[in-house]
Amino acid sequence: MSNFTIDIEKQLSRLGKDIQQFVEKVAQPQSPHSGFNPDYDLVESDEIYSILMDLPGMNKKQIKIKLKDRVLTVSGERELYLEDGEQLKRAGRRQGSFSRSFALPDNVDTASVAATFKDGVLRIKISKTGLESEDHSQSIPIK
Repeated sequence: MSNFTIDIEKQLSRLGKDIQQFVEKVAQPQSPHSGFNPDYDLVESDEIYSILMDLPGMNKKQIKIKLKDRVLTVSGERELYLEDGEQLKRAGRRQGSFSRSFALPDNVDTASVAATFKDGVLRIKISKTGLESEDHSQSIPIK
């Protein structure tokens, strides 16, 4: 093997390491503990807007829904619970607090907001019909 071939291999190896370091600095992978960001769907029918949010591993006591000035906010915290003597060896599920806000359109009845929670899915329904209501703050109970 010639010196030229060995030098090219060293240069390519160094270039590969430099590229890897650059990518790791620019696109740092998120830690599983960097926050929980639940997925959601917005669904519309002729009479209702619905928000469906996946909240696996949570119960309705861990979820808060607030409505203020036509902005609906869903927040909560998903925590990791370990039994006595257990220790986490590898984390793949996201934990932590979250908050998602949804601006409601003018054609909704804010007094009609209703929420249910079943099988890890939060469903919030808002009627399109009804009277315009004054903007005020309220908590939405989950049934």
